[in-house]
Amino acid sequence: MTLIEGRTGAWETVIGLEVHAQVMSDAKLFSGAATAFGAEPNTQVSLVDAAFPGMLPVINRRCVEQAVRTGLGLNAKINLRSVFDRKNYFYPDLPAGYQISQYKDPIVGEGEVTVDLDDGTSRTVRIERLHLEQDAGKSVHDMDPKRTFVDLNRAGVALMEIVSKPDLRSADEAGAYLAKLRSILRYLGTCDGNMEQGSLRADVNVSVRRRVKEGQPGEPLGTRCEIKNLNSIRFIRQAIEHEARRQIEILEDGGTIEQETRLFDPSRGETRAMRSKEEAHDYRYFPDPDLLPLELDPDWVEEMRAGLPELPDAKRARFVADYGLSAGDAATLAADREDADFFEAVAAGRNDPKQAGNWVINEFYGRLNKAGQRRADSPVTAEKLSGLLALIESGEISGRIAKDVFDEMFETGGDAAAIVEAKGLKQISDTGAIEEIVDRLIAENPKQVAQAKEQPKVAGWFVGQVMKATKGQANPAVVNEILKKKL
Repeated sequence: MTLIEGRTGAWETVIGLEVHAQVMSDAKLFSGAATAFGAEPNTQVSLVDAAFPGMLPVINRRCVEQAVRTGLGLNAKINLRSVFDRKNYFYPDLPAGYQISQYKDPIVGEGEVTVDLDDGTSRTVRIERLHLEQDAGKSVHDMDPKRTFVDLNRAGVALMEIVSKPDLRSADEAGAYLAKLRSILRYLGTCDGNMEQGSLRADVNVSVRRRVKEGQPGEPLGTRCEIKNLNSIRFIRQAIEHEARRQIEILEDGGTIEQETRLFDPSRGETRAMRSKEEAHDYRYFPDPDLLPLELDPDWVEEMRAGLPELPDAKRARFVADYGLSAGDAATLAADREDADFFEAVAAGRNDPKQAGNWVINEFYGRLNKAGQRRADSPVTAEKLSGLLALIESGEISGRIAKDVFDEMFETGGDAAAIVEAKGLKQISDTGAIEEIVDRLIAENPKQVAQAKEQPKVAGWFVGQVMKATKGQANPAVVNEILKKKL
């Protein structure tokens, strides 16, 4: 737990997240309009989305399936009966003047997410609920100095709002929680998690309370403020840290915290007031008269449960058990489904899967990061990287030469075996050839020979000289064996 030291003592931050995840679906929640990102403004709007009189919503079965799959992936209770409500408020980009959402009877109830922290510990974050709702449109303020434009392409897009309990205690924990949640959603294929495109964003509730004594609960929960529409993990961390400090300073100066909705300004690293916080009664919720209660067949739910993919925690455990990876490497490779699939393709048929993991994490992704490229842009496929590792295992090339070959593969997209053959990079394992070089070095360096006999570590100098003479192509194991006999 991370405590913040104020002027008057230690404070604890209490955090809960409301994550809005856009459902992966070709159509909106209550209409057949498309949902593709980046379309021209107002080209993906049906009469239902635009709230024309007499237009009735029709539930999208695919969106319901995705919500249920997500609930199952979060170890949550699936409510076989749920109700859609009207949440009444006015925004220019909300044509109907209300949002169709769920209030008292959501489609998914309580669940949990296990979050792994940087210090090696883990924390279980309780999920309070997941409900389906439609998104609003987008108000565009920067196209004209005097007018606001409205794009309704997002209006009606299906969102899953995933609400956590106030179980998080630091900005880092909140960031780790959202990263883990995004990983689960991507594994399930229910949300693409692209925060830069707005398909995953979070409202963060922050309050602070004094810490009475280590190991004991603090004071009762303080008044919370909600920071709206954060679309990056970095911004979430910054917003929480600033907001916690802001509240502590007010309380230590004798003030009180007003419950309100705030916005985060990334350029200043500050939160600012937006409006006073609404309560549920302000929205005048009532069941939508155009939609019957949603009732699910329990057998259908169980079929989906049986069809769930292997999720990050299970995959990480399998990587440790089956491939002998360290817990850290397994967690890194299992965090993203495509990364995990890439690693398993590289490791297939390899004698040393740990070596495959090291190459994927350090060499392959290190090179991608350096080049500012994505995995999909890399000319080195999983099969080509596996072929390079096969040459190391067979003794045809050394690990050092393999790195040079990999650089060539990354530049040209070539095959490892072809590059080794064309450049004459095969490892020298001929004992006669290596022994001849060792004999010459021993004859030319009697002083180093005497030192090596007294201090075996000096033999490393001879290894380096042999590698230099063979341009790094001598088999290190053979070199060491010959030197051991000669010295």
